[in-house]
Amino acid sequence: MGRAGITAKDATIKNLYHPSMKIEDQGKYLDFLRSLNAEQSGKSQADKDYEATLNSFELGWRMQNFAPEVLDLSRETKSTLDDYGIGNATTDNYGRLCLMARRLAEADVRYIQVNYGDNTNNPAWDQHSNLPKHADHAKAVDKPIAALLGDLKKRGLLEDTLVWFGGEFGRTNYCQGALTKDNYGRDHHPKCFTIWMAGGGVKPGVHGETDDFGYNINSLPVHVHDFHATIMHLMGIKHEEFTYKHLGRRYRLTDVSGNVINDLIS
Repeated sequence: MGRAGITAKDATIKNLYHPSMKIEDQGKYLDFLRSLNAEQSGKSQADKDYEATLNSFELGWRMQNFAPEVLDLSRETKSTLDDYGIGNATTDNYGRLCLMARRLAEADVRYIQVNYGDNTNNPAWDQHSNLPKHADHAKAVDKPIAALLGDLKKRGLLEDTLVWFGGEFGRTNYCQGALTKDNYGRDHHPKCFTIWMAGGGVKPGVHGETDDFGYNINSLPVHVHDFHATIMHLMGIKHEEFTYKHLGRRYRLTDVSGNVINDLIS
């Protein structure tokens, strides 16, 4: 995952290895704990808590053992690296992140998030000023994204991998603050905005339409709860049953609403 100030090229997985124990010895240690637990396992809550703790340890150990190989881009061919723009100053960072995403998808990782940052102290797309900077952002992400989608399709992964690209809200179609020839910005605009999806059972094409100014929705609005319900449906999750407990109450990601948008599904 990339964010402002961190590059994929130099990023490492922190605290990946035990400071005083070899990884194979960690596996033996966890096996021993599991055998001890099996001898006295019961049905008390304490036993369940212990089992959950041990499962989390074992998950961490498997990740330690597995992650370095999955994220080793030196195993890729030069043509693949070129496709993702790795080695090009403009596309190198995001290209590495997208290629890591493909490798994680190949390794059956269920949920993968790739963030774009331009290595400054400000979020890349948060252009309250200097909107022309978006041209640089587009150049940085377009080639890696195209390579990722093409790579997933070529390897037979796109049909069961849902890719979506977007942010949390739109931008006004008019200037925020001072307007100059070379520096102007846009304010927050939650009334309408655009995302795109590919693969994972979604239809090609355009769904919905704004007015000529991109200010209000003219047709086929999709509420964020509808969007979440649709994504979960594509992942085989019933959004009405997807709850979590908080402050003594069970909540749904789609709250008390949300409808699957069948027109988006192929």
